[in-house]
Amino acid sequence: MANYTQTVLPNSAHAELMNLACKSALLDRGVTHLIFPDEVAGLEAAEKPVGTPEGRITSTKIAPPEDSLGEAVEMLKTAERPVIIVGHGARYDMPAIIELAESLNAPVLTTFKGKGLIPDDHPLGCGVLGRSGTPVASWFMNESSHLLVLGASFSNHTGITPKKPTIQVDLDPHVLGKFHAVDVPVWGELSVTVKLLQERLAGVRGQDVTGEIAERWRIWRDEKTSRRRDDRGQGVNSASIFESLWQTIPDDAILSVDVGNNTYSFGRYFECRRHAVLMSGYLGSIGHSFVGALGAWVATQEDDERFRGRKVVSVSGDGGFGQYMGDFNTAVKYGMDITHVLLNNTNLGKITKEQRAGHWPVWQTSLTNPSFAEYAKICGGFGIQVTQADQLDEAIAQALAHPGPAIVEVMADQELV
Repeated sequence: MANYTQTVLPNSAHAELMNLACKSALLDRGVTHLIFPDEVAGLEAAEKPVGTPEGRITSTKIAPPEDSLGEAVEMLKTAERPVIIVGHGARYDMPAIIELAESLNAPVLTTFKGKGLIPDDHPLGCGVLGRSGTPVASWFMNESSHLLVLGASFSNHTGITPKKPTIQVDLDPHVLGKFHAVDVPVWGELSVTVKLLQERLAGVRGQDVTGEIAERWRIWRDEKTSRRRDDRGQGVNSASIFESLWQTIPDDAILSVDVGNNTYSFGRYFECRRHAVLMSGYLGSIGHSFVGALGAWVATQEDDERFRGRKVVSVSGDGGFGQYMGDFNTAVKYGMDITHVLLNNTNLGKITKEQRAGHWPVWQTSLTNPSFAEYAKICGGFGIQVTQADQLDEAIAQALAHPGPAIVEVMADQELV
């Protein structure tokens, strides 16, 4: 679970252990862990200067080896229909990546964890690949001649095909070719590598595909409109829920999502503008959304201009929220302005689908729930329940306007996802 862990002993160099823990967290981009036994926690701390990164941490903006960079350049020079695929690892490098995409006329697809890194209304934005993605992204990957993959693994959920000539760029050499061999693995910091690619590919432009991208989005949006009309009388369909959410929340909201059918539906139906999306790695942590939103809200209270003052919205199913629903009291206690949209279908819907796909009997996936809207009120927050699609906009607007934690409980159809 942790990249670095140390037990703090009475005779340890306490300040230096903290310096090393911070260094590991920054360089390894992961969790560090210090263990304080009871007899150490109460000791008087020795006076030591506060550690700083100066002289302890090197820049990670490394350029790639010349041979692999040259191979990548030559491959892209001959590519008729290149596409760029970005993952979560590219989140800090998107301005340079979008500039490269625009110079090459290359469609930009994202993994699910990279959702929102390029706005879906950008002329080259094609949305998310994979099971939780859009047919727009799948179309352009299938029609591509070459893939330039930046900051993404090739895990099954990404949906990235191994059947196309591929250049993969990553700062972590262990990620390169992790799941299968790629044609050109490039070890380098993304923004540095992308800048070098752009310099060496000056004047190289693929065919203009913006009209084709717009047409594919039109087809998909027409399909979404059709799905919003679906009504079995057993709850609100997911296409309507995420259309309403898209229409009502601020363009720069931070969204924390969970796992399960609700999250798959978010991936395919919700269109990102300047939104930021948080999710658990490999969609393995049910209950992530609301606790992730707590952390996101704290970031909005700090001075970092990337986050300060942004609205925080979380999305989950009933099963996910039920895992950590007690944390809603924490949000009330500290006045955290978080709007939670809860899709209540009284079922662990994703598990039900997996059992059916395996041709097994559906076993123990039904849920007995309280009214989550009433629960929010009992805790001291705002709660409202939605039973019809035409109630969504007003309910979400009321929750957004509430100056504190709020729950919009949507009675959802578990099949219309």
